Amino acid sequence: EGAALATGGSRRGIVVSTLAEARFFADGGFDDILYAYPVAGVRLAECAALAERLDAFHVLLDSTAGLALLRACPLRPGKRWLVWLKLDCGNGRVGVCPTDPGALELARAIAQEAPHEVALVGVYAHCGDTYHCADVPAVQAVGRATAAAVLDFVAA
Repeated sequence: EGAALATGGSRRGIVVSTLAEARFFADGGFDDILYAYPVAGVRLAECAALAERLDAFHVLLDSTAGLALLRACPLRPGKRWLVWLKLDCGNGRVGVCPTDPGALELARAIAQEAPHEVALVGVYAHCGDTYHCADVPAVQAVGRATAAAVLDFVAA
């Protein structure tokens, strides 16, 4: 109910941390879901099933190996993997550093190598480094720094 309220009843545009959450929301009628963790080989079949089932199932990539994994598992004709490039803007968990030249090369590869199989939808950054913030100004500073890093990357 909370997710339906948060999406204004559209049941679109939600982000989940696990595939169990994705299946839960898909079973509840949500058909536009972002799985907010880079795709791993052990999860590929589950991701493919959701991508085939939903109008829009988005995944994150942070490596050329991840791109190769998706390309080795194409979806049915008319469906493409919807990909967000995962940027690591300072929390050191997953993603590519936006100032790393390889990040732009990876974005280009996602966008250009197989446009009928894979579509680059955008870039995604998680401000996980806010978990250690002690007050609102610290959280705001992390948010500003992350937004600046993402915008600089997109401009490049």
